[in-house]
Amino acid sequence: MSAWNTFLYAVSLLMMLLVRCCQLVCVEVPSDTEALHGTNMKLTCISCVRREEVNTDTLVAWTYVNNDQEISIYEFNGEPRGLKGPYQGRILWSGSKDLQDVSITIVNVTLNDSGLYRCTIKRYFNYKIHRPSVTDVKDVQLTVHEDALEDFTSYISEIMMYLLLVFLTLWLIIEMIYCYRKILKSEQAAQENGADYLAIPSGNKEKQSTVPVEE
Repeated sequence: MSAWNTFLYAVSLLMMLLVRCCQLVCVEVPSDTEALHGTNMKLTCISCVRREEVNTDTLVAWTYVNNDQEISIYEFNGEPRGLKGPYQGRILWSGSKDLQDVSITIVNVTLNDSGLYRCTIKRYFNYKIHRPSVTDVKDVQLTVHEDALEDFTSYISEIMMYLLLVFLTLWLIIEMIYCYRKILKSEQAAQENGADYLAIPSGNKEKQSTVPVEE
C-alpha cells in the first residue's frame, strides 16, 4: 500500500468513526494499485448511494481493459457471479450488503494480472411508469511486483531508527568513559594522599596525632 493511499484510508476511517454515532456515512476511498506476486489483491470500488437512489436495483460489472477491449471477469446481478475466462475461480466478492462497496479480491495475483480494471455500477430506479438509471465508473490501474517494494515512509523510519541506535551507542560510550575517568581520578587522589602520609616522618605523625587540648 502506498503512503498516500494509506493516509487517505486512515483519514476516511477517522471521518467515519467521528460521525458513526449520528448517521451512516459512505466515503469513496481509492483502491490500492500495487500488489506483490503470489498474494491476494483487493480492488476497491466504492460508489456511495445518494438519498434519491435508495430504492434501486444495482448491477455491477468488472472488466479487464486490454488495448481498449473490455473483457468481462466478474458481475453482480442479484448475486455475485464469476465469469468464464482466465480469472475464473480466482476472484472473490468483497462487497457490502448495501452494494455501496462492490469491491473484489483477486486470489494469488501474477505478473500477468497487471493492467487496467474497470468497475461499472448501474442503479435502476424502481418507478412504476419507467425505470431511469444512473451509472458510475471507476478504474483501477494495478501493478504487480515480483519482489516486495519498501515504502518511502518505512525507509525513512528505518534510517531514523539506525540513527537513534548510533546516538544511544555513542552516548553510552561517552558515559562509560566519563565514569571511568572519574573513578580513575578518585583512585589517583587516594594514592597521592596515601603517599603523602607515608612520606611524613614518624615523629611528625605522633605530633599530628596528639593535638594539645586547651583548657
